[in-house]
Amino acid sequence: MRKYRKRNPFTESDKAEMWDRWLQGDSLHAIARLLGASHTSVRRHLLATGGIRPARRHRSTLALSLSEREEISRGIVAGHSIRCIARTVGRAPSTISRELRRNGGRQRYRACQADQAAWHRALRPKRCKLVTNPALARIVAAKLRSLWSPEQIAGWLKCTYPDDESFQVSHETIYRSLFVQARGALKKELLQHLRRTRTLRRSRHFTQKTPDHGRIKDTVPIRQRPAEAEDRAVPGHWEGDLLCGTRSSQILTLVERHSRYVMLARLPSKNPALVVDTLIKLARKLPRELCKSLTWDRGTEMADHARFSLGTDIQVYFCDPKSPWQRGSSENTNGLLRQYFPKGMDLSKVHQNRLNAVARQLNERPRKTLNYETPAERFNQCVASTG
Repeated sequence: MRKYRKRNPFTESDKAEMWDRWLQGDSLHAIARLLGASHTSVRRHLLATGGIRPARRHRSTLALSLSEREEISRGIVAGHSIRCIARTVGRAPSTISRELRRNGGRQRYRACQADQAAWHRALRPKRCKLVTNPALARIVAAKLRSLWSPEQIAGWLKCTYPDDESFQVSHETIYRSLFVQARGALKKELLQHLRRTRTLRRSRHFTQKTPDHGRIKDTVPIRQRPAEAEDRAVPGHWEGDLLCGTRSSQILTLVERHSRYVMLARLPSKNPALVVDTLIKLARKLPRELCKSLTWDRGTEMADHARFSLGTDIQVYFCDPKSPWQRGSSENTNGLLRQYFPKGMDLSKVHQNRLNAVARQLNERPRKTLNYETPAERFNQCVASTG
């Protein structure tokens, strides 16, 4: 068994392995075991850049190389003039003159020391737009406090200031300004307004689900779902899930794949019969043309799915195990809802009127995937076309 290091820093190869494993979705504990370090040390290193791998630094092709500096050093020892050294190296005399002046002159010049000093003096990446444009940073911060996502902010800015690039910024820049506090653009407190309030960016490959997660019988696999549901071109195909809280409390969520329209309902328990009864009530509120299929994960709360299909004539399709992306709209909606109902909250105390208000707010937000239309606008168009 390897001994844990105490204060020895990670080597460059350790850091490279750490970042590779992190981006592959490995946990902090797994990476720590691999490197023979504590998971807190690994977390501290990753947290410095918010879980975002720093860009690899490289030298400019115009800069002097170590071999050229060694040639300069040999020319000095031989007593050659600056112009003679310049001809030997293939550089301008002014370049050689500046190199000597920066590194102690003829008497103190050392090639290795000069090369290392040049690396430390090298220009860092240009300053973030949110740092150079405080007015833009204030707009972004205000929208974050209003619970807008970085993608919504970036899309809104592009629509609002189409001819002014100084007031346009990418969502990735906003994320990096929040996670990498060294940029100094947005305050760390704004992280709490994101959909997910973690301080480390997780890999898309990370999952905490076990291999036997959510197995139920007599399921119709998602691969048998109609092709029209897959491309989202036809309305009426829904995704469902439960948003869980403490004390076995939960909220039932439905989202329509075409319009991203959200419906929420109180659910006193995860009893399969109660879940199906609630789903039947919600389905009967909708036009028949907008109720064509329902996609769910393999949670046992849908063990009574056959009764739901019999009572509504809506086929239920089940995702493959450990495949949350097959219900992408539902997963995204649950992330949005966590701003209103954070983990650790007792959801049994939430009134249906509160759920209706939250659903209305989500349905009235512009969505990038809808060309910044709102889900309510898109859904109402579908209802009108069926009337």
